[in-house]
Amino acid sequence: MNNSRRNFIRSASTLMAGAGLVSALPGSLQAFPLKMVAPSDRLNVAAIGINGMGWADLTSLMKVPGVQCVALCDVDKNVLDKRVAELAQKGIKVKAYSDYRRLLEDKDIDAVVIGTPDHWHCLQMTDACSAGKDVYVEKPMGNSIIECRSMVAAQKKYGRIVQVGQWQRSQQHFRDAIDFVHSGKLGQIRLVKAWAYMGWMNSVPVKPDGPAPAGVDYKSWLGPATMRPFNENRFHFTFRWFWDYAGGLMTDWGVHLLDYALLGMKSTAPKSVMAAGGKFAYPKDASETPDTLTTVYEFDGYNIQWEQAVGISGGNYGRDHGIAFIGNNGTLVLDRGGWEVIPEDNRMAAVPRQKSVDNGLDMHTINFANAIKTRDFSSLHAPVEVGALVAVTSQMGNIAYRTGKKVYWNQEAGKFTDNDANKYLAAQYNNGYKLPIIK
Repeated sequence: MNNSRRNFIRSASTLMAGAGLVSALPGSLQAFPLKMVAPSDRLNVAAIGINGMGWADLTSLMKVPGVQCVALCDVDKNVLDKRVAELAQKGIKVKAYSDYRRLLEDKDIDAVVIGTPDHWHCLQMTDACSAGKDVYVEKPMGNSIIECRSMVAAQKKYGRIVQVGQWQRSQQHFRDAIDFVHSGKLGQIRLVKAWAYMGWMNSVPVKPDGPAPAGVDYKSWLGPATMRPFNENRFHFTFRWFWDYAGGLMTDWGVHLLDYALLGMKSTAPKSVMAAGGKFAYPKDASETPDTLTTVYEFDGYNIQWEQAVGISGGNYGRDHGIAFIGNNGTLVLDRGGWEVIPEDNRMAAVPRQKSVDNGLDMHTINFANAIKTRDFSSLHAPVEVGALVAVTSQMGNIAYRTGKKVYWNQEAGKFTDNDANKYLAAQYNNGYKLPIIK
């Protein structure tokens, strides 16, 4: 862990050259000559929650020279055995854990990837920091406003490198687009739209409760969530559509897209939030979170508007997702494929579509690994403050929806002016678990 930044960056260049991706790296990474990784320059990583994005994050991180996976953890033995076997086929032998706390006791592990459902992020991230591990935690960083505060406090108290999975922060065309927004060429920006129209998402059919599948430690999967009978709809991918564990599309896609709306406007907390929507597409299916929602965040001099719709692909500007900065001179439209500027009359020149040229997730994990090696906290593209701001903003939108009110935020007090809204500030912890309070 005491190796130089230069050795690590040389190793990163070795990997990307072998993959034919050197041209996608920032110039600072391309500048160093190629070099093999010495054993002393290795970074031992583990992953907790390896069914979906946790596995994608780990796979990306393992591309970085010097990074080696030494352990996996999942409460679903079927998933755990599958991933262990996949790594074994590549000649990688790892330890397997069903209890993340035992994994965190392993002194051989330098950093962990947390890819569990949202309701577990806070406990596992704060425990990992306390155990002296650096952390890559999936988005949304926390599942409640108070959890986000605890996570920020834990990072500061224990001094660990923590990267939040807002990987668009590392993608070059997103960064270029925000530079253009900040240039002032769009003129006064009075409205920013962010949206996700998920035409590929289907209804979640109602299914009966039943026994958990063999090999699944369902009690551990629930953790601090409300004790309920096992239901397939609440497990694996579709947990996102139930309030016990997550916040629906708002905290799934919203945190990615609202993140750039906030960054472009250099926003902090909104003054007020109002939201309207419901289960309009599939009113009788099993999901709890709204499939259709419009949310308006009020700031001084401008609004940010969030839109989501399941079962529809025709979003704003012909894109199923994106962010639009609407200025007096023109509108910049940004999505994962690129960005362009549409002029308002003849007030400015159009900018043709600037396409994406790199892999945002790979750039994000390189950034994380480099920060670990250098211990340069300022180099992180998505530190806890970034993850907390957008997670809290998204949760504010859900709170406005769930209360059915326009809610006002008191920044100094750190709460709403409405008691009904304040009931949602903290996630409810059950089954003997307690919300981490970091002092």
